[in-house]
Amino acid sequence: MNCANSRPFTVLVEGNIGSGKTTFLEHFRQFEDITLLTEPVEEWRNLKGWNLLDLMYSDPAKWAMTFQAYVSLTMLEMHRRPTSTPVKLMERSIFSAKYCFVEQMKRLGTLHPAQFAVLDEWFKFINTEIPVEADLIVYLKTTPSIVYDRIKKRARSEEQCVPLSYIEELHKLHEDWLINRTHADCPAPVLVLDADLDLSQITEEYKKSEHQILRKAVNVVMQSPNKLSPKKPINSDAIQIAPKIRL
Repeated sequence: MNCANSRPFTVLVEGNIGSGKTTFLEHFRQFEDITLLTEPVEEWRNLKGWNLLDLMYSDPAKWAMTFQAYVSLTMLEMHRRPTSTPVKLMERSIFSAKYCFVEQMKRLGTLHPAQFAVLDEWFKFINTEIPVEADLIVYLKTTPSIVYDRIKKRARSEEQCVPLSYIEELHKLHEDWLINRTHADCPAPVLVLDADLDLSQITEEYKKSEHQILRKAVNVVMQSPNKLSPKKPINSDAIQIAPKIRL
C-alpha cells in the first residue's frame, strides 16, 4: 500500500518504568506488517556526547527541563516518522511524557512552575498544530513493587537511584490517566493487559492483544493492491477495550 497517502493504525504502548514495554513490542516482531518504534533511550543517553538521562537522574533540579524538552522532540519525531506498514506500535508517546513524567516532576517540585509552564505551552502547541494521532493505547498494568524489583535486576545504571515512591507515584498517574480518567485527556481507546505476570505467562497475555491490533492490520492490508498479510493467523478472541474519553 502507499503509506505516503495513508496514516498507519497507530498503537501506543504505555506503562510504568519496568512494565515490559520492550518485551511487548518484541512479541509483535513476528508480524511483517507492523513497524515497531522503541523508546529512543540511546538518543537520550548520547546527545552529542551528553548523557541527558544520567544528568536528569543525577541532578533533576538542574536537568529535568532540558531532558523533558528533548524527550518531547524525540517522541514527536517518532509520532511523525513515515512507515511502510499499515500498523505502527510505539513505545510510550508524547502524551505519557507530558501527562505522567512532566506532571510527576511538577508535583515533586523538580520543575519550577515557570519551567512547567513552558513545557505545557509547547505540548499545547504540538497537540493543536501538529497531527499527533493514536488509534489504540495498550496499557501494561503493573504493581509498583514488582516493577521496582525488575528495575533493580536489569541494573540500568541511570535508574539505580530511582526510589519505590517515585514508581508508586508514576503508577498512580498512569492509573488516573488511563483507567480512572480523572487526569488529562485519553486520546484513544485503552486495552489493559496484566503485565505483572512472569515471562512464562506473559506471552499468553500478549496474545490477547493480537486480535485488536492485527484485525485492523488485516482490514487495511486487504484494501491494499499489494495485499501483504501477517506471518501468523489471528485466532485469539476479542477482548473489551475502554473507550476514548476526553475530559
